[in-house]
Amino acid sequence: MPGRLTTRRPGPHRRSGRMRATALGAALAAVLVPALSACGGDAASANGAATLKWTSTYFPAHWDPVVSGSGAQFRELSLVYASLTRTDTTGKAVPDLAESWEYNDRGDQVTFRLRPGLKFSDGEPVNAAAVKAAVERAQKQKNSALFGDLTSIESVEAKGLDAIVHLNQVDYQIPQLLGQRVLQIASPKAAASPGKLDQNPVGAGPFTVTQLVPGTKAVLRKNPDYWDAENIHIDQVELTSAPDASTVVSGLRTGVYNFADIEPSQADAAKKAGLDVFVQPGFNASNLSLNVNKAPFDDDKVVDAVRHAVDRREFVDKLTFGYGEVTDQPFPKGYVAYDPRSEDAYPYDPEKSRKLLAEAGYGPGDIKLDLVIPAEDPQAEIVQSQLAKVGITVDIKIDKNWATPFFAKDLTFSLYGTTGRDSAVQTLTAHFGPDGPLNLSSPYQPDGFEEAVAEVRRTSLDAPEYPEVLRAATRAGLESKALVFTYSSPNLIAKSKSVSGLPEIPAHIDWTGVTIGGKRAAS
Repeated sequence: MPGRLTTRRPGPHRRSGRMRATALGAALAAVLVPALSACGGDAASANGAATLKWTSTYFPAHWDPVVSGSGAQFRELSLVYASLTRTDTTGKAVPDLAESWEYNDRGDQVTFRLRPGLKFSDGEPVNAAAVKAAVERAQKQKNSALFGDLTSIESVEAKGLDAIVHLNQVDYQIPQLLGQRVLQIASPKAAASPGKLDQNPVGAGPFTVTQLVPGTKAVLRKNPDYWDAENIHIDQVELTSAPDASTVVSGLRTGVYNFADIEPSQADAAKKAGLDVFVQPGFNASNLSLNVNKAPFDDDKVVDAVRHAVDRREFVDKLTFGYGEVTDQPFPKGYVAYDPRSEDAYPYDPEKSRKLLAEAGYGPGDIKLDLVIPAEDPQAEIVQSQLAKVGITVDIKIDKNWATPFFAKDLTFSLYGTTGRDSAVQTLTAHFGPDGPLNLSSPYQPDGFEEAVAEVRRTSLDAPEYPEVLRAATRAGLESKALVFTYSSPNLIAKSKSVSGLPEIPAHIDWTGVTIGGKRAAS
């Protein structure tokens, strides 16, 4: 599922791991709990190794990064896979598998120079041919969730350790784009059988998988061949799917886990239990997704009526427990792409909403909508209540296979939450572009958006005019009638005090330098 920056991280995408929980998964997890408790409590396993015990509500359904896309699961897949670039604390691209990169004078070609001597965990070399294979697979594999993100790439030329990326337009976003969210690179040999790779991941990241129970548990060990292995101080990772959010804090307190993503509603209990609550900066934003190709949203007045019917403050007050804020954009306030000029363009005004509906020919109760979501969600109840106040009847429909009609653009009305992108342009095109996976109204796009985005691509990220050019593209995108944004909320992580502090990298979990119980990884 290609959900890219949620109570809950915003929207259905964030909770995909929990949605996949089954009776079998819960049973296995119940068996797993005492087993993990016996592995040395809070800091280490029985053999004295530094062990991370991470329980997550977004355990990957797929371990093939091309299929998993760049949704929340990329954080877990980055245990196994490395990318050409990574992100630093300022959100800029820095070297990962690529030690450097350089654009040509025109800006339509960028050459990534890979680090020498690297190999995948199956022994295959990490070289430009592997990069070429990864890009081509992401563009062409039938079940790829990434093809829409790579539209600027015409081809990749492999020359030893030099991956020469030929572009079909000037695009200075490529180093930001080809990071951990979009191009986690798998061994080409393993990826030749994508179905096998999906449950037997082979990458060049900091860890390798030694055991995998689909949807429930993964055990990983430190990869001694990782390029930055000397700064990875964790010997083993026990990654599990959280069986129930209400059990996470007690599991952390008793040492069953020592690291977990949590909901805002759990943060106070975690603090009272003596746990560290890490507020991870990010780009999360929730929205109402409308399909303007279907009635009644093919009428602009109905769309505007919905815009004015939304009280964003209610979402924040009821769902974020003090950690969120209102937003009417796919970015939180303070982020470089956030456009102050577009703020509060459609303020909460239920009287105006009712007037617009009347002008469109609709009386109270005339519009009846199915709001299709994958699981119970308090956001849906808020939407239902707010729209009822202006005379729109909303019936909440739960469909665990919601993703299929959503990404096929067959739904009329739904909710979504994005985890954002390292490339702000990618966030914009994902939401507002004609092929955007998060644009329920594809192929619709607002007038002027395409050219505004092209201008951003043509502008170097270091250019003094870049922030305003980027905000102009945000402004153009927000002319879209397909999305109504509601609130943003950071990612929250609760951890044992034995787990040292994490680098504050927006939206990413980086294990570089992290220790457990003061232990360094065994040599």
